[in-house]
Amino acid sequence: MRKVEVCSYNKKWVLMFKEEAEKLKLIFDNEAIDIFHIGSTSVQGLKAKPIIDILPVVYDINTVDKYNEKMACIGYKSKGENGICGRRYFQKGGDNRTHHVHFYQDGSPEITRHLAFRDYLRIHPDVKESYGELKERLAKQFPYDIDSYINGKEQYVKEIELKAIRWYKNT
Repeated sequence: MRKVEVCSYNKKWVLMFKEEAEKLKLIFDNEAIDIFHIGSTSVQGLKAKPIIDILPVVYDINTVDKYNEKMACIGYKSKGENGICGRRYFQKGGDNRTHHVHFYQDGSPEITRHLAFRDYLRIHPDVKESYGELKERLAKQFPYDIDSYINGKEQYVKEIELKAIRWYKNT
């Protein structure tokens, strides 16, 4: 059983993203349009679970399935869509997870959702602070219950997402 850990921001997360993005570029070459660092580890100063979230944008989501073996060679387990239609999801590190990769096809609204959330937190320090404190409280309250941790922050995340998407579309 994995422990829910939320820790202070670590400058190494940027480097960890860059190193992994380079590996993905080598594998996906011309299939990938862009590769973004998303999630809490992409927001300087935000408390986070120390797992790097990566969002590669591809031309055709179905081509990602052809690379499952190559992804396994660099330590990733394919999880398919894993509950989100149009996504291909991979995890690295097993119970000591280090990376999540969320592939989306160019034009997916999920890309905008993730980038808007990230960018909104980057320029709204008060929201970033309250979100980090909520995650820290929930991790202490539910140290071995990831579902309760996720459920505990779900409403606040949805509120931030709505504001972030509106803001993002107007910038």
